[in-house]
Amino acid sequence: MMDNLSIGQLARAAGVTVETLRFYEKQGLLVAPQRTDSGYRQYPPDSIKRVRFIQHAKQVGFTLGDIGELLALRQDQTTSCADIKARATHKIDQVERKIKELERIRDALSRMAQKCSGSGSLSDCPILEELELDEPEENG
Repeated sequence: MMDNLSIGQLARAAGVTVETLRFYEKQGLLVAPQRTDSGYRQYPPDSIKRVRFIQHAKQVGFTLGDIGELLALRQDQTTSCADIKARATHKIDQVERKIKELERIRDALSRMAQKCSGSGSLSDCPILEELELDEPEENG
């Protein structure tokens, strides 16, 4: 059995910073570890797996709140794989909405940039003029 890890050892093993671990602990994502008599944190070896889970979940778009819920569900004996799939499906829907919003923003910026020759005086800049309009142009 592996010995407990100091915060620095855990940070190195999980590929994060000590500050990240302290933040996760404050957010309740990482259980507050036991402390030595001198006050040093001592994390159990399975903390590496938990931190990697948190990091991977962040990489695929889950918020820290979502991750906290996933971690809680993971401990709940009544949780099914279908419950977790529903969360992933909901996240996919959110990502799709975000993609549509980013595409709308890109299209609006492209329209503005096409109107501008890149020369002339600043007072005649069509991009600035459009941004000053009360109602944004909607062509899409």
